[in-house]
Amino acid sequence: MKARLLAAALAVLLAAPALAVQPDEVLGDPALEARARTISQSLRCPICQGENIDESNAAISRDLRLYVRERLVAGDSDAQVIDAVTTRFGEFVLFEPKADGANLILYWAGPVMALLAALGTWLFLRGRQRDVAAPQPLTVDEQARLDRLMRDQDN
Repeated sequence: MKARLLAAALAVLLAAPALAVQPDEVLGDPALEARARTISQSLRCPICQGENIDESNAAISRDLRLYVRERLVAGDSDAQVIDAVTTRFGEFVLFEPKADGANLILYWAGPVMALLAALGTWLFLRGRQRDVAAPQPLTVDEQARLDRLMRDQDN
């Protein structure tokens, strides 16, 4: 009984993302439908922002899914479909924006900041090593006083 209940719960959890695509949206050609699903998973829902349009139940996501399928049926390639959606909604809908133009700042900001932090740390530690003075030998008076203290302590 527990196994059946666990299997049912697992089936519901695994089917949850598939609930967004409605049966009337599914294309008859399995190859086109697979392409549509792949493209839909790479496009962000403009309302949900954390979900792709394939998983989102928002009305705009449904419209976008239908638009993607229309473009595929019209004979567009995957890149052409993505370009058409990007032209219509901007690069915001892409989960992985193109690495060109102003986006290069975002792509390079992390590695550049990490290198600057490493350089700053290295310079800081190198400067601390220079500040530590080498021990100076004791003067004759200091050595004599130390010897006296050591003798007095032994007694």
